[in-house]
Amino acid sequence: MIKTPRNTENDQQLTNLLKNSATVNEGFRLLIEQYKERLYWHIRRLVNNHEDTNDVLQNVFVKVYKNIKNFKGTSKLYTWLYRIATNEAITLINKNKKRTTEDIDDPDHGVAAALSADPYFDGDEIVLKLKAAIEQLPEKQKLVFNMRYYDEFTYKEISEILETSVGGLKASYHHAVKKIEAILIEKE
Repeated sequence: MIKTPRNTENDQQLTNLLKNSATVNEGFRLLIEQYKERLYWHIRRLVNNHEDTNDVLQNVFVKVYKNIKNFKGTSKLYTWLYRIATNEAITLINKNKKRTTEDIDDPDHGVAAALSADPYFDGDEIVLKLKAAIEQLPEKQKLVFNMRYYDEFTYKEISEILETSVGGLKASYHHAVKKIEAILIEKE
């Protein structure tokens, strides 16, 4: 499991490098080196497809490069990066929803089939069942569950990324866990 970066001193050094025109390229290289894998897996859990994940990740880094001068530092660098990654992933998900429709009788079949066919997926049956259950959650619950369970974000960090209240996030996570449990019990 990829741990969430929490080294604010390192993030401050990265921000300083990125905002200085003489060191922006070195700063960007270090930023990619430090966050590429973490952001990849965050996005991957949302979009479920390696190629789409790479596309979204590339868009994220392009947006970061173009907008780093606008980063005010009122939030942590990593929360800003995760907010951009989350928004880009949601944009892709919404675009794909308009193009395709899922089988109403078996909403998790598409996810399981796509993951099983993906050469980059190395999970077992329980991972497929968990992923299929997560996919049945409403979008906000899915986001909160993924960020809390996989990325191990605190509620405060998720609140900063999604720009919502901690209390609402706790409720969303609780409801997500209960729904996932019910789905997994039902599938047995």
